[in-house]
Amino acid sequence: MSVHNLDALFQPRSVAIVGASTRPRSLGNVVTRNMLAAGFDGPVMPVHPKYQSVGGILCYPRVEDLPLTPDLAVICTPARVVPQVARQLVRAGTRAAVVLTAGLRSEHDEQGVDLETRLLEAARPSGMRILGPNCLGVLAPRAGLNASFAHRAAHVGRIAFVSQSGALCTAVLDWAEARRIGFSCFLSIGNAIDVDFGDVLDYLAGDPDTDAILLYIEAVDEARKFMSAARAAARNKPVIAIKSGRAAEGARAAASHTGALAGADDVYDAALARAGILRVLQVDELFEAVETLARAKPLGGDRLAILTNGGGPGVLATDALIEGGGRLASLADSTIARLDEVLPATWSHANPVDVIGDADGERYSRALEALLDDPGVDATLVLNVPTAVASSEEAARAVIDVCNRRHGNVLTSWLGEVTASASRRLFAEAGIRTYDTPSSAVRAFLHMVRYRRNQDILAEVPPSTPDEFRGDPEGVRRIAAAALAEGRSVLTEPEAKQVLSAYGIPIVATEIARDGAEAGRLAAQIGFPVALKILSPEVSHKSDVGGVALNLESTEEVEAAAEAMARRLAHHRPDATLAGFTVQEMVRRPGAHELIAGVMTDPVFGPVLLAGEGGTAVEVVADKAIGLPPLNLGLARQMLASTRIYRLLQGYRDRPAADIDAICLTLVRLSQLVVDVAEIVELDVNPLYADQEGVIALDARVRVEAAAGDPAARLAIRPYPRELEEEVSLGEDLCVELRPIRPEDEPAHRDFFLRLEPEDIRFRFFGLVREMPHSQLARYTQIDYDREMAFIAARPGPQPETLGVARAVFDPDNTAAEFAIIVRSDMKGRGLGKALLAKLVSYCRSRGVREMVGQTVPENARMLELAQGLGFTLRPAEDSGTVEVRLTL
Repeated sequence: MSVHNLDALFQPRSVAIVGASTRPRSLGNVVTRNMLAAGFDGPVMPVHPKYQSVGGILCYPRVEDLPLTPDLAVICTPARVVPQVARQLVRAGTRAAVVLTAGLRSEHDEQGVDLETRLLEAARPSGMRILGPNCLGVLAPRAGLNASFAHRAAHVGRIAFVSQSGALCTAVLDWAEARRIGFSCFLSIGNAIDVDFGDVLDYLAGDPDTDAILLYIEAVDEARKFMSAARAAARNKPVIAIKSGRAAEGARAAASHTGALAGADDVYDAALARAGILRVLQVDELFEAVETLARAKPLGGDRLAILTNGGGPGVLATDALIEGGGRLASLADSTIARLDEVLPATWSHANPVDVIGDADGERYSRALEALLDDPGVDATLVLNVPTAVASSEEAARAVIDVCNRRHGNVLTSWLGEVTASASRRLFAEAGIRTYDTPSSAVRAFLHMVRYRRNQDILAEVPPSTPDEFRGDPEGVRRIAAAALAEGRSVLTEPEAKQVLSAYGIPIVATEIARDGAEAGRLAAQIGFPVALKILSPEVSHKSDVGGVALNLESTEEVEAAAEAMARRLAHHRPDATLAGFTVQEMVRRPGAHELIAGVMTDPVFGPVLLAGEGGTAVEVVADKAIGLPPLNLGLARQMLASTRIYRLLQGYRDRPAADIDAICLTLVRLSQLVVDVAEIVELDVNPLYADQEGVIALDARVRVEAAAGDPAARLAIRPYPRELEEEVSLGEDLCVELRPIRPEDEPAHRDFFLRLEPEDIRFRFFGLVREMPHSQLARYTQIDYDREMAFIAARPGPQPETLGVARAVFDPDNTAAEFAIIVRSDMKGRGLGKALLAKLVSYCRSRGVREMVGQTVPENARMLELAQGLGFTLRPAEDSGTVEVRLTL
């Protein structure tokens, strides 16, 4: 993550065009014309050895001949000279370059190194940023910048558009021109060898001229960088994305059900949602969603009321709503009674509310008021079809009047074209969202619903786990190491179940038999009935070769089943080795649901988790949800709730509800397993029985690979850094745990704030803060450990207390950290502040931060004394009346 020198890309003071040309339609000619037409108020300097002028301005033969250092250079030369030009620009002191040239990856120099690598080598030592190569360029209309070969300019606006496809950029510019949509910036990142989505998101998150960010994504390279930047940006403003390549051409070979089910697009879907990004499918949806979210009021849920003067459009809207995953609001009895008073007797008496084709403005107005007052309605869609007996424009004015007087989310769709145009204009002038068709209006409502859900994920306080669970990662690594030493990558079923047991997941005890006779003896010891399964390292799915026999009631049945399995294996898989059989007790759980829970490793986002309906037909049923680790109980429940089987798990008719908490806890523990143990690359628990008594794993399959280094490094989201926990004794009566803050700490953090004295609040926040809302507490406790660190001093116990907190926020370049510290007012003078700040200093130093900077008021004598004691320097901050506290690391 780095925004270093990106200001030179988006707001340069001077621009050089290397490869400028007078030849019509050439890249250098188009870029020069675009720059000169954009109204840039700084120097524009063409560079080309053959021309004295380009576009009517002086042209310079070489970069070395430029009269001043360009902030930004646009390179549109042949590929073979691009690295050389980059070296010249670095020597000149240029801070950013847009490389429009394509083909650098396929061309090589005399040493056989591709030119893209040489370009990076040239730029990296000085920190000159590279946009591209093989990109359209960048447009920043407010700065008068059009450093691109786009066929038309962009209007000034407050939307940023970032794309990997230059071709799509030109289409979007054309599309936006017809609709007079403007942009704060517009760029394609091309091959993104340097500036990528993460960098641009970091820059735009803090850009005051950008209200929303639109992304066109083909692929993400650095998943953790992208996720960190996207989550940070999505907390500040809407981020909406199209991800192309939804349909996979051909199936990827996978050794497990999980690997077969979890397609790459499903993983992107989960990642974007986890980052708080709204995903849409079409270009017009991008801009439609921006407008919808910009005008939306806080949305409470997914329950939609539909008000219409025609039954057909109401039915169409209902179909679109249900198919999209929304809910039709159930109207309260009091609402039905109010509608009975104001509507004809023939109205629909249900949602959709059909006010009949002759509805005038008064009828629309009173019906809409009733729906907005209903607590079971989250938003209302008002429809109108033109009729000869009522005025569509009058109905529109009535709706506008209600919206001006009442609070609530209202969407409108006036059908038709000629008759509807005046009403649509009225809605646009009033700032009320209006759509051409009922389905597009419903789609907009569902954008609001999904965006709210994604934002809730970013801010939700997860419930605490029932216990402070710690698995046995060393035990699992020993199992994996033993298998790998034998040349096996797939664990036996008993080994796989040992892995699950090491992380507290209930299993069915399983014994291994070398042959049928031993299987019979083991079955007698276990007690009948038993299940018998074939054991072969080459067979992933035992049922495929008839390798599973259930409810065996005697030794003879077990031996006969074993012989039959051996024959079937030899027939179906003559290449497979018969390593023996597994014998286990038959689990009698009538009415239990068969689930699947698993792990697979995505090439971009690393380990991902899967849950859904299990059984032998799992790929056919394809009921699945994908989640990125680390999971907590809240995320696990949301993941499970997106499956079809979730409704069955809640019970129906005479079937009791399954223990949802036990299922979610299993997912959390699987998440912790892959966080802790990098050797786990694929895992299946199928079936996982779930009922009111809990869960139990009947079968498991695990694939392992050798691993080295930090297990967490392969994760797209950095997990809680448990290795930073420590206990510190501060005197005889005070022993505290110093550890990173967790999302579950929000309730304790609220209590901590309430026990601060007004003076301490003023010292920390430079003013009197009377309360700390959930949104702010969530930001303090749900941190990205890659970008921020907060250590708390907690007093252990059944209800842990937060006694103090020290926090550092790192700049995107990881060069400086802004820090703050506060200790509970009644705990001062006991060494807490010194212990917290010393730990924070040590951590900042370990991650390579160059300096820590903080501010406090001059009256905060304790803080100033503490900082000086730890080597910080103090100096008055300019024009703020505060003291700057700084430590060089």
